[in-house]
Amino acid sequence: MTVEELVKKLAELPPEAVVLMDSDGGLSRVSAIEFMDGQGLGAPPEVILTPSMDE
Repeated sequence: MTVEELVKKLAELPPEAVVLMDSDGGLSRVSAIEFMDGQGLGAPPEVILTPSMDE
């Protein structure tokens, strides 16, 4: 999924909705977003979603 696709999907949802992600067989809130430039020749930039470790 690209950032553009993700933003379009998120824009369809209520703004107060909580963003969750699969984490070790359960669900966790997203606590951070990290951007990384392409890692190697021809590699695309990446966005990494990090789960909260509080749950």
